[in-house]
Amino acid sequence: QVQLVESGGGLVQAGGSLRLSCTASGRAFSSYVMGWFRQAPGKEREFVAAIRYSGRSYYAESVKGRFTISSDNAKNLVYLQMYSLKPEDTAVYYCAAASWVDDGAVITSHRYDNWGQGTQVTVSS
Repeated sequence: QVQLVESGGGLVQAGGSLRLSCTASGRAFSSYVMGWFRQAPGKEREFVAAIRYSGRSYYAESVKGRFTISSDNAKNLVYLQMYSLKPEDTAVYYCAAASWVDDGAVITSHRYDNWGQGTQVTVSS
């Protein structure tokens, strides 16, 4: 079993930046895909970014060029660095781990096996 804990959320002004962290414990995630998803009130949970152990990354079109996902495999950490934040980025952000997904499925939330509790990101205008 892998346990995930997110941190780093908060309130920022539009145009600001924030870095989210996710710590994985209980199991090495060397064979996992790690992802970030977000959910705003009344909206479906949506894919934000994902990264493989190899370092290959994937991004939603809405965050390309503004967000960067990275990982520290030795420490079982994954980060989401967010720049140029917009009010529409406001959501609860979740990290997730998938034991196996192919490239076409990394954006699909139900393919992920483990989830953190989420951290709130609020971007004011």
